[in-house]
Amino acid sequence: MRITRANARFPQWRALLSYRAMRQRAGQFVVQAVRPISLVVEFGWPVRALIDHAERPLSNWAEQMLQTAGGERVAVAPDLLGELGGNDEDTPELVVASPGDAELSRIQVGPSFLCAVFDRPSNPANIWTMARSLDAFGGGGLIVTGHTADPYDPRSVRALPGSLLTLPLVRSPSRQVLAWVERLRAQGQPPAVVGTDENGTCDVAEPGLTTLTLLVIDNETNGLCAGWRQACGTITRIPMAGSASSLNVASAATVVSYERRGPTA
Repeated sequence: MRITRANARFPQWRALLSYRAMRQRAGQFVVQAVRPISLVVEFGWPVRALIDHAERPLSNWAEQMLQTAGGERVAVAPDLLGELGGNDEDTPELVVASPGDAELSRIQVGPSFLCAVFDRPSNPANIWTMARSLDAFGGGGLIVTGHTADPYDPRSVRALPGSLLTLPLVRSPSRQVLAWVERLRAQGQPPAVVGTDENGTCDVAEPGLTTLTLLVIDNETNGLCAGWRQACGTITRIPMAGSASSLNVASAATVVSYERRGPTA
């Protein structure tokens, strides 16, 4: 397809770049630049469209991406591509993919399972940091619950392409996550549900966080909600030596994930 002036599809793509509500309603987000696009294709995300410069031929890399991804190629006029954040490189600028992020089944549970639940995060940077830490320490997934910052904001995808696109990231209501935990228990895979709080009952370095673990990270402002606090079998804390009473939530998740997996994981 060739687009030389704005049509019905063009404002939809522009809205995907600008509005979280549009991304969530459409079940799609926008990926820009070579590395993120390569990861989308490598890990089999369902590509809807590959948008490129109408007046430049596709590079060999872009031809390979299009052939592998199977998405529709849309050649866009340079001025319109510029409105979508395009550049003058002879590679595709944008890929629109469906995150498919509502399926808890995407998270694979095994003997050394570590997964985190981030309840009602308000800052996307904390989601990025947590995803990076879980990826680094062998985490099996990140679940965000409640009304959250959007992990699929274009800035997020550019800032953290590797972890965000390769670590299973699921958005799901808390009640569905708790029901999933109960199903795992019924199947003989009971995860230890561990919360984090500055007033926790045990230090993070104490033995015990060595089995299947679902780590619950509280909201940046309000802490653990009553439902998640009740669901946690253990509330752990990080001992603090200075004047600070607590860490940033993503920093705390990094410490607990490292302690859970160990320095040689």
